[in-house]
Order: sequence, then C-alpha cells, then structure tokens
Amino acid sequence: MGEPKKGVRGKILHHAALAQKLEENQMTSPQPTILFSFHSCRRSLRPNTKQPCKPEPKQPHGEHPLLKANHPSRTQRNHRSGEILNLRQKEATSVCESAMSGLGSIGGGGNGRSHGSGGKAKLLALGKGLPEQVLPQEKLVETYLQDTSCDDPATRAKLERLCKTTTVRTRYTVMSKELLDEHPELKTEGTPTLTPRLDICNAAVLELGAAAARAALGEWGRPAAHITHLVYISSSELRLPGGDLFLATRLGLSPNTVRTSLLFLGCSGGAAALRTAKDIAENNPGSRVLVIAAETTVLGFRPPSADRPYDLVGAALFGDGASAAIIGASPISAEEDPFLELEFSTQEFLPGTDKVIDGKISEEGINFKLGRDLPEKIESRIEGFCRILMDKVGIKKFNDVFWAVHPGGPAILNRLEVCLELDPDKLKISRKALMNYGNVSSNTVFYVLEYLRDELKKGTIREEWGLILAFGPGITFEGMLVRGIN
Repeated sequence: MGEPKKGVRGKILHHAALAQKLEENQMTSPQPTILFSFHSCRRSLRPNTKQPCKPEPKQPHGEHPLLKANHPSRTQRNHRSGEILNLRQKEATSVCESAMSGLGSIGGGGNGRSHGSGGKAKLLALGKGLPEQVLPQEKLVETYLQDTSCDDPATRAKLERLCKTTTVRTRYTVMSKELLDEHPELKTEGTPTLTPRLDICNAAVLELGAAAARAALGEWGRPAAHITHLVYISSSELRLPGGDLFLATRLGLSPNTVRTSLLFLGCSGGAAALRTAKDIAENNPGSRVLVIAAETTVLGFRPPSADRPYDLVGAALFGDGASAAIIGASPISAEEDPFLELEFSTQEFLPGTDKVIDGKISEEGINFKLGRDLPEKIESRIEGFCRILMDKVGIKKFNDVFWAVHPGGPAILNRLEVCLELDPDKLKISRKALMNYGNVSSNTVFYVLEYLRDELKKGTIREEWGLILAFGPGITFEGMLVRGIN
C-alpha cells in the first residue's frame, strides 16, 4: 500500500486504506475457527469478580461466533459474513474518526477528568486470582520456622523485626504444609530441587492466571473469543511452550490470538505488560488485549541461611497471586466501561546497576539478592524520570497528579514521598496494596490499579492526570502517563 502520508489527514487516509484492504481480504478469506470452551478453576483458587464469566456455547468447526450453529444456507452465510465485515469496518472507521481528536498534542491539563480520546488505549476491565492459603503476617514467623525446621533464636528475632517493618498484614501463598510434606526436599539445604519446583510453579501460574483472566472477562462482559491478543508476564515459570499457549487454550481463546510473553522482568513486569498492550491496542484497530500476570515464590523458597540474608526479607515481604486486565482503543459505549486512558509510556535503565537486583537460577531454585542501596538508586533518578512523563501535559507539580506506584517495599515508597515532597495520601493506594497482598512481583501494580479505580469511581481523586510507576532488575524504570475517565 506504500508509506502513509504525513500529518493527520495522511494518517486518516492510511487507516481508510487499511479498512479497504480488510474488506478485500474478508471477501476472499475463510473465517477463523473460534473456540469457546472454558476449563473450571480449582477450588484452591478464588477468582475475584463482580459477576460470573459464563461459558460460551461451542460452535461447530469453522464457524464464527456470530453465526448460528444450525448450518445455514450459503445465502445466509454470505449475509452473516457481511455483518461480521461491517462490524470490523465500523471498528476500523471509529479509529479513523478519532484520529482528528486523538492525534497531535495530548492537550488537557486542568482540573476534572476527561471522557478520553477514542484512539488512545484504555483499561476496560481488571481481575485477580489468589491461592486459597492466606498467610497473616503475625503467623509468618512461626509458620516459616516450623516449615523449614529452624530453631535459631537469632533468625527468629531478625524475622520478627522484618515482619514489623514491611507493613504487610496479609499475603496469599501457594506453598503449604501439605506441599512440603509431599516434597520434603524443598526444605533441605543443598538439595537439587529445580525440577519439582518448576513442576509446582508451572501448574500454579496456569491455575492462578486462568482464575484472574476469567474474573477480568466476567467484568468485561464480552466473550473470550473477542480477545485478539494475549500478553503474558511471569518470573515464576520456565518451559517450552510457555504459559501463554496453555492459558490461551484453557480460556478458549481463538487459535489466531496473537501471543506475547514477557518473562523474568520482576517487579517492573506488570507496567511493561501495560506498555506492550497499549502499543498493540493502538496499532491494531478493533483489537482487544488480554494481559495476564502470574507469580509464585516457590522457586525461591528455602530454609534460612547466614550466607543468604535476603531469604528472610523475601519470606517477610513477597506473596503469590495473579492478575489480569483487558485493554483496547475506541471502546464500544454500550458494552465497555473504561476507567483509565493510557496516554504515554516510557522505559529507562540506570547504567551500572545491573547487580542491585540480581537473580540466578540454579539446581536449588532461584537465588535472589536485593541490594540495600536500591531505594537510594531509585531516588537518584525518580524526579527526572517523572518529569519526562509530566512534561507531556505541562504539569510541573508532583502533587498535581495521582499516583499508582508498584510497592516494592515501604522504603521505596517512603523515599519517593520525601524526595518528591508528596502529600501523605498520594501513595495511599500503593501502601494499601502492599499491606493486603505483600509484594507479588509483576501483579502488584494491577492490585494498585484496582484500588485506583475504586477511588476514581468514588470521586475522591480530583486530578485528571496520573502516573503509573514500577521498578525492576536493571535497575529498570517503567512509567506511564494516564488519564482518569468519567
């Protein structure tokens, strides 16, 4: 088709050409087979959803979900194929129309939230899946020491101090007494346990991820077959094919669903997945992107050792769980209810800091080290990084935006609050997520966004613009400028 012409009009003409090419392809190409089967979730997982996600009826092989299952005549099939084509053309046309208002300067900046611009990606639904085993922080010391057969008084005293300083109250965990009874080698120092750990993790992330996805699909209210792309993020599994394929099959996604996996990005993974989904949604008219993040600490679970002091920090801070989100541009007003518009995203790493967050896989699982200077390193760059995002809309004061920060730990949140001179309530939802779930790696930013949605709906957040931030190995900064939607 050639290169698109420059400027707004050129981009609109380019989108119109894409729509014409789509029509030509649809008239000559068969419709893809769409699968609708959902697998039930284990009782050990508790998907969080406002309404159940009802299974879609299976369609005969080769039929689109908009077609009936009673083998219609060729005339009827051609008519319904035309309906499908019209629907897809309308979705592409809506993107073309939104280009007039969505391209060029972001604009905005004042008080009050926007209705959003059509061409920008939007957050349409959220969901989460949690293990059944709840671990109150006040019981962590006894549970961990009993599970690892440790009776060292110094270890007990240190773990008790850590449990108080993390500010965590509740976490959810895959690891249990029953699992350790089945695999006693997991609590034996120096034992090669990578294979059983991966077996546990690979199964757990599928169960948790599927539960979170079903919750998000139930809130979204549209069939799973309408998902066009899947972005899967995890630092807890290692296999070929990956969890993205098994989740697509388990959820009944179309075989034509385009899958992307982001692995071992640690705590910045959730924000990286949002950035990836935003790019996909805005560059594929009519697409709907399902993001799934699933994590478990089983790979890093081991008995305490003086040679690995960080193990106790992990025991006091990290939890397990999964989250899911659905993202798309040009939402259908009668069917979709977006609450956040994803305006601009960026990523940056700090040279020379690759050892500050360090993890290596061995025969005993993953050995994880976290530098004590991590909060200091983040503080050294955070102001300039945030200004890159805020400058897009001309905002100068850090208290003039709302904040959704991945809570890696209380020290990081405290440093941000002091360095940027934030009002005490600015990081309230991040602290709340840390308190109720712990640090669940890539998932936690989605738990923060769930609390953000609640605050936006209640009207307690008055700012129009906000920032999503997360920090991971590298040290890598992930940031996104977002806008609340009425």
